[in-house]
Amino acid sequence: MKSLGNIALLLAILAAVVASFAYLSLDLLALGEAGNLKHMGAYVARFLQPDLSGTHLLAIGRGALETIAMSAIGTLLAALFGLLLALPAAGRFGRPLQGVTRLLLNGLRAIPELVWAALMVLAAGLGPNAGTLALALHTAGVLGRLFAEALENTPTAPAEAIRLQGGSQVAAFCYGTLPNLWPQLLAYSLYRWENNIRMASVLGFVGAGGLGQMLYVSLSLFQEAQASTVILAMLILVFVVDALSGWTRQRWVRA
Repeated sequence: MKSLGNIALLLAILAAVVASFAYLSLDLLALGEAGNLKHMGAYVARFLQPDLSGTHLLAIGRGALETIAMSAIGTLLAALFGLLLALPAAGRFGRPLQGVTRLLLNGLRAIPELVWAALMVLAAGLGPNAGTLALALHTAGVLGRLFAEALENTPTAPAEAIRLQGGSQVAAFCYGTLPNLWPQLLAYSLYRWENNIRMASVLGFVGAGGLGQMLYVSLSLFQEAQASTVILAMLILVFVVDALSGWTRQRWVRA
């Protein structure tokens, strides 16, 4: 019976794949035709000649700084907002507020960054402001949930000892809970900063500024050489930020 069930499952998956190809009218064999291969080869060849002129590199430098600033400010705002929401989400202020806060965090992270960016462009206009707000809103939902789970798993004995000695709840949190929680908060924030650097490079496709907007403009005008340079700048930026974030985690978190 088990083998029959496995065979039935494989047949169902195969039927779903075939039905998907039929429904989407995909013709992968057309990619191998001589004319299409020639067009793709010419397109790739134009991408292999990046524009390294001084004017374009200067513009890319400004776009890279804008992308870094968007991701850094967005992550910082998200970490602060997420920590404020994590306290009630961890049940520190009662069950009713915990349910409402968790629902809010779920809503913030359920909406993708690109959707938030499109909404923020309508609210704040084109440019990096919209991208920064979009990153902050989505990341606040992610970090708030992670921070809440870390709070729930943090030992409560140090904070309770401070309260028994007459300390306030703020003092108990700052001196009893936060020192044990700080490495996790920093690690989560740095990891999300890495992700936000990549996402900030994409948000420009909806007008949120940075390297993504430069790439969108270049591709829209069929400027393959300029677009190739922007893509190279994105790769270098991601590699540098990944290395910096890894070094920071080694230096501050694991130490």
